[in-house]
Amino acid sequence: MRFVLLGPPGAGKGTQAQILAKDLGLPQIATGDILRAALKEQTPLGKKAESYMNAGQLVPNEVVVGIIAERLKGADCREGFILDGFPRSVPQAEALDEILTQLGIRLDAVLSMSIDEKAVVERLAGRRICRSCQASYHVVFYPAEQENVCDKCGGELYQRDDDREETILNRLKVYADSTAPLIDYYSRKGLLQEVDGQGEISDITKALKAALGVG
Repeated sequence: MRFVLLGPPGAGKGTQAQILAKDLGLPQIATGDILRAALKEQTPLGKKAESYMNAGQLVPNEVVVGIIAERLKGADCREGFILDGFPRSVPQAEALDEILTQLGIRLDAVLSMSIDEKAVVERLAGRRICRSCQASYHVVFYPAEQENVCDKCGGELYQRDDDREETILNRLKVYADSTAPLIDYYSRKGLLQEVDGQGEISDITKALKAALGVG
């Protein structure tokens, strides 16, 4: 099974992708994760991405697409995968189509997780990340046992700059401008299914599985 999870920042894509990856036995392919892996392994594309990042520039679309293409050729992707955070624009979706065509495979579904703006702000503004192990917490929904201290490693918890309210609102605007058109793109292909991204995590997981026909 091969599918994409879409949704605005704070929709819970990462959380659900992790759960579905474990339950369905599929690799979760998150753009940030594979970019960091490419940098760590110093692949040719990883080195190219690093040069832009060191210069404080955005990694070009063609480099990101190239790294995704490399990852999808991995042996663990033969039986399927979950794309989390990619594609983020129609040009990236078109590039993904070309990659899949070259590999002789296709997407089975695109699940769009919907959530209102107020809920996104509440979710993201309350998020805290461990500086040491990158574990994620939430001041309301998943607080650490000791304030600002990671339960797992004792590291300091902090709020990322992109989780501040004014930044969140800007991220939502960027999403609406560039990523939301993907909904129309995949709807025209007959792949899109809308899933309510609000509520209990377990209920959302059930809804996603039902949409995939594996619930």
